[in-house]
Amino acid sequence: MADWHTTVTPPALARLLATARLPEPAGGRRPAYKALAGRIRLLVTEGRLPVGARLPAERELAAGLDLSRTTVATAYETLRTEGYLRSRRGSGSWTALPEGAPPPTDALHPLPPHERGHTLDLGIAALPALQPWLGQAAARAVEQLPYYAAGHGHYPTGLPVLREAVARRYTQRGLPTTPDQILVTTGAMGGLDLVQRVLLSRGDRVAVEAPSYAHTLQALRLHGARLVPVPFAWTPRPGWDLTEWRQVLRGAAPKLAYVIPDFHNPTGALAPEESRRELLAAARASGALVLVDETTAELGWGVPESEPLPRPMAALDRAAQVITVGSAGKLLWGGLRIGWVRAAPQLVRRLASERVYSDAGNPVLEQLIATELLGEPLAHVRAEQFDRLRATAHAFAAALPGRLPDWRFHLPPGGLVMWVSTGALSGAALAQTGERHGVRIAAGNRFGSDGAFEHHVRIPFTVPAAAVPAAVDRLAELAELTARAASGGRIAVTDDAQPPPP
Repeated sequence: MADWHTTVTPPALARLLATARLPEPAGGRRPAYKALAGRIRLLVTEGRLPVGARLPAERELAAGLDLSRTTVATAYETLRTEGYLRSRRGSGSWTALPEGAPPPTDALHPLPPHERGHTLDLGIAALPALQPWLGQAAARAVEQLPYYAAGHGHYPTGLPVLREAVARRYTQRGLPTTPDQILVTTGAMGGLDLVQRVLLSRGDRVAVEAPSYAHTLQALRLHGARLVPVPFAWTPRPGWDLTEWRQVLRGAAPKLAYVIPDFHNPTGALAPEESRRELLAAARASGALVLVDETTAELGWGVPESEPLPRPMAALDRAAQVITVGSAGKLLWGGLRIGWVRAAPQLVRRLASERVYSDAGNPVLEQLIATELLGEPLAHVRAEQFDRLRATAHAFAAALPGRLPDWRFHLPPGGLVMWVSTGALSGAALAQTGERHGVRIAAGNRFGSDGAFEHHVRIPFTVPAAAVPAAVDRLAELAELTARAASGGRIAVTDDAQPPPP
């Protein structure tokens, strides 16, 4: 049985450990073995280190972390005593949970069905489908299904009609595209994973925004990439710091740069077209490919209709250096699991060839439904989703200052989320308190490649606007409980504690 455990290499574990931030102990520094055990425990309980993952041998990890073998051995023994590690002679040691402990919780993972109605979910940034549009599209798709059922049903590059619909939408957005430039994938994450598998080797450097999308950061770590964070500029509003990008691209020479230019997750920032040009020029000079995540590109609910949106980054690309990943999940419905990659035709063929070893293609029915929704219903769906997102975003902006005056944020021009500085309060501690009191919220350190942004949380615009005041009341209660626990029973936030930039 031990052979079935996923093996975590020393470098991979070291990268994960660097992101696990523990609260400072009251009596000064904790012993090294306790710090190591505490970080591994935190990774397991947060779900970032899977239960059943085989850890490196003591000697290997000691060498990888530049610690003594005694320190690692004592940390492992501590975890075994607590129930977070199990060992077997000849089979190594693997992560576990103490008997009777609940499974790891992660606000960025979907809420289990049995918890709905009992938990305020401010973790997942995804909207429900809109009716009657989804139901009508599904009915039309079912009518077409018999035609496709006469064949094998496997389309590694995607159903031709869907590839045509996605290509047409890119053309409408100012990026002429042909169907052979589109590969349909299992959601945007399926596309991102496929691109990483094909283009990256273990140890390759990848430049990433700081902060950036948590799931992609974790996927890159698991692929063995070496993440190079590029700090955001925070004034007057969040956005790319092009000076930092030029320095990183020139100095670190990453193989790939991963960016979210449109209504960035988690900050909501929208990169101007000129900034896109400058970043592409710097990447071209360094030889880096640019992986553009357009998952939220169609969610410009705060941009005036008279103001044109920046063109897609691939429309500014003259060197075939941009690979774009998109999704129907954020605007239409995540349950369709429809995403895509837009790239040069030869790369699309290469990606499709690699894909068939693990995934023969998306279900035909879901592709037909997405094709229908990308047609005439799209304008109606966009308008209704924009109204909902705009109302919820403004409701949060109105309610937060009154109940949580120390929290700071910028109202974004679009997207699904708001990035909030929690002042002197730990976002990770707030999230852990929330798990015990029926509130899920994503801690800011999940969005940093090095565990940064401890004093932040991400708030999605997924609750109805009418429910926002009650949700903010729950957050204020959590903040009070968290502050009391941090001060040993007293609520005390010092006046001189300066919050990080929002």
